Amino acid sequence: LLSLLAGVLLPQSGRVALGGVHWGDLRATARDRHRVDHVGYIFQQFNLLPYLTALDNVLLPCRFSARRREAAARNARSLRAEGQHWLAGMGLDASVWERPAHTLSVGQQQRVAAARALVGQPGLVIADEPTSALDEDRRDIFLDLLLSACAAAGSALVLVSHDRRIAQRFGREVSLPQINRAARAVEGDT
Repeated sequence: LLSLLAGVLLPQSGRVALGGVHWGDLRATARDRHRVDHVGYIFQQFNLLPYLTALDNVLLPCRFSARRREAAARNARSLRAEGQHWLAGMGLDASVWERPAHTLSVGQQQRVAAARALVGQPGLVIADEPTSALDEDRRDIFLDLLLSACAAAGSALVLVSHDRRIAQRFGREVSLPQINRAARAVEGDT
């Protein structure tokens, strides 16, 4: 589902659109450009570049997207200041901003990944199990930060989690088995 929303996979039937643009109408390179311009993604495994600093990881989307780079620059005096803003907004102390990602704790890496997803105000933030490595207190703090950051950036948030305890934090909850018509069709055939 997340790969369909992000245009990584194309549907076998039907259409998926983001910002009025149908993913299937775009060639692969145009899909990549549209994705980096409009989608911030918090991967379950974070996908930080281990040798880059926390700050450089946050600013990575701005290297690939002029739209996000311009949005980030409008919000701050410089790209670095915008990256620092999101790191601070995720509750990360300035002492870790210049440390390589591989030296950070799992919780710190998770917050760097969230800051990277939010820099440049993408229209959609997709979060794949973003709280799976956090204890209950840190999970709640992280969700507060993520929800307020998405609101500040004007970004829609699609969050996937097996943790049903966080469902009340969101305006809408959708159960994947309930919406998965393809699975029901296969089950009906057996």
